[in-house]
Amino acid sequence: MSLSVTSPTVGEGLAADLFGRWQALNQCLLRYQPLWRPVPFAEPAPAWVEAMPELAAWLDGLSLAQCEALDADMPRLYHQVQHWLPGLETCGWGGEQSLLQARDFALPERLAVDMPGRKRLQAGAFVAALAPVTGPILDWCCGKGHLARTLCAAGAGPVIGLEYDQALVADGSRLADRYGNPVTVKHQDVMDSQLTWPAGHHGVALHACGDLHRRLLQLAASSQAPRLSLAPCCYHLTTADTYQALSARVRNAPDACPLTRQELRLAVQETVTAPAHDRRRRNQNSIWRLAFDALQRHLRGIDEYLPVPSAPGQITQAGFVAFCRWAADREGIALPTTLDWDSWLAKGEVRLLQVRRHELVRHLFRRPLEYWLVLDYALFLEEQGYQVQLSRFCDRSLTPRNILLDARFRARDIPPALHSHPESTQR
Repeated sequence: MSLSVTSPTVGEGLAADLFGRWQALNQCLLRYQPLWRPVPFAEPAPAWVEAMPELAAWLDGLSLAQCEALDADMPRLYHQVQHWLPGLETCGWGGEQSLLQARDFALPERLAVDMPGRKRLQAGAFVAALAPVTGPILDWCCGKGHLARTLCAAGAGPVIGLEYDQALVADGSRLADRYGNPVTVKHQDVMDSQLTWPAGHHGVALHACGDLHRRLLQLAASSQAPRLSLAPCCYHLTTADTYQALSARVRNAPDACPLTRQELRLAVQETVTAPAHDRRRRNQNSIWRLAFDALQRHLRGIDEYLPVPSAPGQITQAGFVAFCRWAADREGIALPTTLDWDSWLAKGEVRLLQVRRHELVRHLFRRPLEYWLVLDYALFLEEQGYQVQLSRFCDRSLTPRNILLDARFRARDIPPALHSHPESTQR
């Protein structure tokens, strides 16, 4: 299996036009797909381990603590492995978008009622990156209207917020009334095909998920909204089994990297540092699941992963044996009368370390995959007559979903072939 990469250098691929940047990422993802497509949790021995024994041996020397430290510092990991992965820089390492440095527009804590601290700071950084902002504004999937209220405090407005959850609509309306913000929160299914865009409104969305933010892109562009600013999230939350590109150039590219819904999850498998007790609980849960996976493969005589849903709280509280009995009963697997439970638990611990090691290689491609997706969005907007800027609106320590796509409509002649785009996916 060859893993060589001959696509453009970072200087050629990432400093060029949007499509050139997308092509560089696409070629890198295609060439390195043996590394990022296999899911370590389900596949203990991916083919790349045998094809790249030196890289595998280096990974085998890492402790769990070292794996966690490298997973939190992707640039450091890249520098550790780059000599085994020639050409990896074409996936974007060294060419990440600039971080916008701007005034903090976060709401004062006394006004940020019902607003978690991290969300307050995210909204403030997002609004600061857009400044100056003038109304009218449409806040897509606005929740309780935290972003809308932050925009108003920064001098923007009026703001219309669209939200599907009626309880959030009520809470958002209550907060806007309490603080005198020119915010109107409306109950709306944004996937409704009858929804129309209010003329002249600047569309904003902070972490709208999957099909929801893709619907925003399509509706706003077809209505020639003057400006569109969003930070996408949860690309895998879609009804489509495979990724449906928005851009005509990506759809028509003969070598566009195919992506399943499950593979889209990779783009968002990154979190900021969690408290120690959360990491311990996560590791314990993974050990139990991996131990049961080893057990079910042994009992069924089938060496393949068997997905098991999350267990109820009372089961996890009852311990490892109770979890295995619950999982076996759910999957119709008969357990022997006696089992060496400690032995199977030890197998789970060994597998966890193996998974964490193999995940490091896969996680190198999280950000490149996310940029691949966002560049498709940017190309789509460019085809619809927008001038597009991509940047980071905050540091990843505040949120890993920190890519800002900011587009302004420009009146010009657009080739008819580039006007078309796929129909909106219905929820």
